[in-house]
Amino acid sequence: MEHTFLYNDFNSFLKKHFKEKVQKISLNAGFSCPNRDGSVGYGGCTYCNNQTFNPEYCHTDKSITQQLEEGKVFFSKKYPEMKYLAYFQAYTNTYGQLESLKKKYEEALSVKDVEGLVIGTRPDCMPDALLEYLSELNRKTFLLVEYGVESINNQTLQRINRGHSFETARETIEKTAQAGIMTGAHIILGLPGEEHDELIKQTEIISQLPLTTLKLHQLQLIKGTRMADEYQKHPEQFHLYTADEYIELVIDYIEKLRPDIILDRFISQSPHHLLIAPDWGVKNYEFTDKMKKRMRERNTYQGKLYQSIK
Repeated sequence: MEHTFLYNDFNSFLKKHFKEKVQKISLNAGFSCPNRDGSVGYGGCTYCNNQTFNPEYCHTDKSITQQLEEGKVFFSKKYPEMKYLAYFQAYTNTYGQLESLKKKYEEALSVKDVEGLVIGTRPDCMPDALLEYLSELNRKTFLLVEYGVESINNQTLQRINRGHSFETARETIEKTAQAGIMTGAHIILGLPGEEHDELIKQTEIISQLPLTTLKLHQLQLIKGTRMADEYQKHPEQFHLYTADEYIELVIDYIEKLRPDIILDRFISQSPHHLLIAPDWGVKNYEFTDKMKKRMRERNTYQGKLYQSIK
């Protein structure tokens, strides 16, 4: 018999929190990154080009309010009654002085129809004072803090110049969840040196974390990054999945994943003029539709093969 539940999707999650349709609006609030300015390291992560994060309305020469208002215009054409989440996305959005951070977050929340915040950051950039403030803010508004974990393998993290260990990520995720804040993680599937079986084994560790949401995406090679140079010199060290291969990998992954984790995303789409590979030529919704179809063919669903570790 076909299983009607496939996975916990982010839109259904939002419907439990809001009456209206809700859309995230990406912001570039002018943050830097400790892995670029020398606090942690220089040069940033080897795969990273932050131009891939920013839609047209999202520029640092515009205020947070202006970016949100332009984002609202962009999205309201389709859903006039929509509400919004301010998504602090580019770079490290908890990296700064506490009072400056508070002003940015509270400016976003002051914009009409903005109902909450999504804050993307690094696990080594959550000081106790900020976490305490966010815990208080969480009592007043919708708040989701997302951490770039990327891999649970410290050797991989070192290779991609991530600048923190998995142990740091685990500790910070646990502290954030203990503060009552919904907590998300971001994982890249297909980093060099991480093959299928290791990635599937990773789900045991990810499932033990007190996560509300999880984002997955394929490794992409982006122009202007050190990883692109590495690929040019040593392409044999990389496994760039075809779309069909990646669908099978994602399904294998979420079969073993804790069934209550909300799955926010499976792929990322970088601007075509920056993307080297893989170029699948599919939009996010097209990929998701193909993945759902394949899950039905395999008669599987999130958590089907999950085994709780006591």
